[in-house]
Amino acid sequence: MNNISLHTFHIPVMGLAFTVDSPVKVAHLGISSVVSIIEDKLLEMMRNYYYNQINEKYIPITDKEEDYRAKRVTDYLNLINKIVHQKFDKLKNSAFEKGSEIVKYLEMLPENNQLKDWYNNMLHSINIGDKLNFENLIRNYLKPGNIDVNIMTKTDREKYDKEGNPIPGASDAVAALRGYVNSNLTNSSIVFSAGMNPRLFNYLDQCPQFNIKPDGTFEKKIIIKVSDYRSALIQGKYLAKKGIWVSEFRMESGLNCGGHAFATDGYLMGPILDEFKTNKNELINTLFEIYKPAAEAKTSIQINQIPELKITAQGGIGTASEDEFLRSNYELDGTGWGTPFLLVPEATTVDNDTMELLCKAKKDDIELSNNSPLGIGFHYLKGTGSHKEKLQRIENNKPGSPCPEKHLEFNTEFTKLPICTASHKYQKLKLQALKEQNLKPEILKQEICNVLDKECLCVGLSNAASKRYKIDFVKKQETVTICPGPNIVYFNKVVSLQTMTDHIYGRKNILDYERRKHMFINELELYIDFLKNKINKEKFEAEKNPKLKKYYSSFYLNLISGIEYYRNLKILKDSKDFIDDLRTCENKLEELNSEYNLVETVNCIS
Repeated sequence: MNNISLHTFHIPVMGLAFTVDSPVKVAHLGISSVVSIIEDKLLEMMRNYYYNQINEKYIPITDKEEDYRAKRVTDYLNLINKIVHQKFDKLKNSAFEKGSEIVKYLEMLPENNQLKDWYNNMLHSINIGDKLNFENLIRNYLKPGNIDVNIMTKTDREKYDKEGNPIPGASDAVAALRGYVNSNLTNSSIVFSAGMNPRLFNYLDQCPQFNIKPDGTFEKKIIIKVSDYRSALIQGKYLAKKGIWVSEFRMESGLNCGGHAFATDGYLMGPILDEFKTNKNELINTLFEIYKPAAEAKTSIQINQIPELKITAQGGIGTASEDEFLRSNYELDGTGWGTPFLLVPEATTVDNDTMELLCKAKKDDIELSNNSPLGIGFHYLKGTGSHKEKLQRIENNKPGSPCPEKHLEFNTEFTKLPICTASHKYQKLKLQALKEQNLKPEILKQEICNVLDKECLCVGLSNAASKRYKIDFVKKQETVTICPGPNIVYFNKVVSLQTMTDHIYGRKNILDYERRKHMFINELELYIDFLKNKINKEKFEAEKNPKLKKYYSSFYLNLISGIEYYRNLKILKDSKDFIDDLRTCENKLEELNSEYNLVETVNCIS
């Protein structure tokens, strides 16, 4: 495989359905994307759809078959891999003429790309022989984008036998991993998000597909999504001890992202990326020192060269200048653009009704909600069918959802076997228990809200594909949940794939806002709001727990430190708008400190 790079960005996983078939749409054009493989019933639905699309017989993999979850994952990935390579082979042999797939591929590339240079030379060649030489050179170096997959490590529900005992190796995440490992994907990576899952990581030991090969490459690679440097170091060391190399750490903003938001303790994206930049060589050398003896013992291969380790970032990027700034200033190997691609039908799968809501979304329509049954902050678009359905059930005194998929069954507060906190069953039991506790009215009200907020995500995050392709996912449940990042408010129209790549590379500007604040400011504002909301929400608990006050103070000081870092960042400090926005954020923090007495004295920025 040639080493010429293609795009500087990738499309991260989004929800369950929104990128479930993105590789089929963009991989043949050289763009990498990430598929969630945790919802096997959705993958089975997509198997049905795509086998019909290529005129091949669809043979169902039923839930009666042994290891059916892994088998569904494997076959779906093999299927989309087959389609991608069929489309790529056709593209590779298409004519160099306006509107052809090969020209579309080349025109979307960044301007400083080697293939783009050859293409431009070909266009300006007068000599027929030179033109043909460039054409052949380009065809030889074309390659598809990666088909990567994602497992959110926390979605690892146990499977039980008839006696109620956990079945070894059958948990959701482990079965999905096994399905990926058994697929015929090559030059592909699995992305682990949401922290370390020892059971899942230990299973990697049984998968030789992640072992280094004699030429120093891997059949399948590991990517870990992290929110700070410390997490990268801890998880990297854990796997290195097992002779498993992490090929990329994908740093994501704690709050300025879509889906589940893993907020840091006030540590901001800029300082975190600076820490990665400063310590990258130390990180690589530390991990390799641990990895080398473990991998050599496992494979009997002498490893003399450190394998590649990339650092990329995502979360809230909205302009070409921000993208270029991140890659140049922090020496990143690439960036992730997620939320804006929800408005690109050529790249993602969103139904028409939801697409219209996304286009109209304003700041107040996006909330960091309490809706996830995982108990983690979840960015959420209000006004969707799922949102309305939940409110209607509450009004009808029948709160909670049916629970057909059961992937988020983790609560054993009232039952021996886990159930989902968004389910009818749990909410009925929890509300009754709250009423029996004689809580203060204001505390009872808050606790009831916490219960009723929870929403079924397994079905809601899958139904966009069901509606888009007109296939039943779960009968009588058709509403959609969508989880864009706050960045969606700056993108308000459906655009083509070409237009979005032109925007990313600065060839066009699709933002209509007169002035969009820098992504670092947007994240800082989100953290200030997060701290204020957290203090207000936990005020009754904080009265009994002095550790919370200490946590708030530490959080506050970390934000102050972040502002200090940004103010001294050479590349941004000459921007009057950026400095003015920093000062406004500083004033908000000072007001927060005055109101809640977070710290007694602070060396404020003048």
